[in-house]
Amino acid sequence: MDRMDFREIGRLVSDDRIALEYLWKKRGATICPTCGSSGFYFIGRSRVRCKECRRDLWPLQGTRFSSLRIAPTQWLSLIKLFELSVSARKASHDVHLSYKTALRAYDILRRVLVEDLARTDTILKGELEADEAYFGGKRKGKRGRGAGGKTIVFGILERGGMVSVSIVQDVSAESLMTETVKRVRRGSIVYTDKWRGYDSLMFCGYKHLNIDHRYKFKQGKVYINGIEGFWSFAKERLIKHHGISQHKFLYYIKEMEWRYNNRGKDLFEHLVDLMLDEMVLVVEVT
Repeated sequence: MDRMDFREIGRLVSDDRIALEYLWKKRGATICPTCGSSGFYFIGRSRVRCKECRRDLWPLQGTRFSSLRIAPTQWLSLIKLFELSVSARKASHDVHLSYKTALRAYDILRRVLVEDLARTDTILKGELEADEAYFGGKRKGKRGRGAGGKTIVFGILERGGMVSVSIVQDVSAESLMTETVKRVRRGSIVYTDKWRGYDSLMFCGYKHLNIDHRYKFKQGKVYINGIEGFWSFAKERLIKHHGISQHKFLYYIKEMEWRYNNRGKDLFEHLVDLMLDEMVLVVEVT
């Protein structure tokens, strides 16, 4: 599918009827709950009517789009700005909404992404890189392993494939092995640095090769540059938020996982589909 260009986006967000027709079309075939007909036509700016029994339906009821009382054009504008990593504060200004409303819309989008990751979760295999990264906390003091006040994120990257991240309480062998066993097929090759927490990999059915970063960062195929590249990708985007509350951080780091795993796709179209997917979309208008 070709990416939607900015002219088409501009047309969609210029009129609520155009935006609603676009969403209704993407939703696909709808069956009238009264007569079973699939024929509808628009009446007014926000309803469709069954051609057979004349029942009126509300196109977006039951979808994530009905979670907020904002216009379809505003929703589509927010989705595009979210795709472009524009902050909720700036988006609120651009779309003429309160910051609270824009932030709530962004929260809904992030929850949809987490649900999508859960549905499409697969076991990683082949050649993989594992590493941890530290987010948040104060900049002063000890950095890296042992740093206080930071959120620890463990990541596993399948070379040429996907990344999977999770928040862990510590970097003990028990914590790291628990996450690895849940997400990596036995028999895979796992590359890490020299941290002792990874030493148990060989006893869990994996081939484990490591590199000592005190002396070199690559030795043949033994390196973790891929997962370190993901950490840079995530931190570059998260730093724009100027602080993320701890209870929401999981959604933000999972957003980074989703963005990385869907690189190359038209994220705008994909996000709209997720907002419409597997939901009951229509109810009778009273």
